[in-house]
Amino acid sequence: MTTDLVGILGGTDLLSTAPASELEVLAAGSRVRTFRRGQVVFTAGDPGETVMVVVSGRVKVAVRSADGGELTLTVLGPGTMFGELGVADGGPRSADCEALEECRLLLIPRELILDLCLRVPTVAQALLRSVAAMLRRLTEAASDLVFLDLPRRVAKVLLGQPRGEDGVIRPMLSQEELAHQAGGSRQSINAAMRGFERRGWIQVSGRTVTVTQAAALNRFSGI
Repeated sequence: MTTDLVGILGGTDLLSTAPASELEVLAAGSRVRTFRRGQVVFTAGDPGETVMVVVSGRVKVAVRSADGGELTLTVLGPGTMFGELGVADGGPRSADCEALEECRLLLIPRELILDLCLRVPTVAQALLRSVAAMLRRLTEAASDLVFLDLPRRVAKVLLGQPRGEDGVIRPMLSQEELAHQAGGSRQSINAAMRGFERRGWIQVSGRTVTVTQAAALNRFSGI
């Protein structure tokens, strides 16, 4: 199992430059937890004591309003790491995290990452790049919410999903999930999707969405 964890850790952007011996130390001090679909991984305000790596499944990171509104900041799949902000400043979680499906997460204590940064400067540099990339993503998301109308935000979200060569978005994306990512209601999302379908840019069959004209969506969204 330790060998598997070393491979998982070495495959992350943050730890790709760390020597195998250091990754073995991290693996030995970490633990794997399984979360069922819909289970809360952490909530805003919780201590940021661990960095997490998605071993299998998917999780979403979101912020919620007092009246129940939700905005999904990102959806993370296997091989991705999150929670680095707590390593950088020692502060609490700034958002909620929930399992979108049954998933396994590798939990790495913050102290181990900090110690590694002292011993391996390239890991410290990677941590800085990760935090900077997060800030850029949030800045772009805030800009989109202010300056783009909902249909254009929906187009950007669709283009940001993983697609097969046939254009089918996989895994399937429900209108509720799309609404949480684009910052709109299900009704407004449905209207935008119907508009795209009339133009021939997408095809919708149940929960299956196929992007048929990515270039047109790209021009429309202004990416």
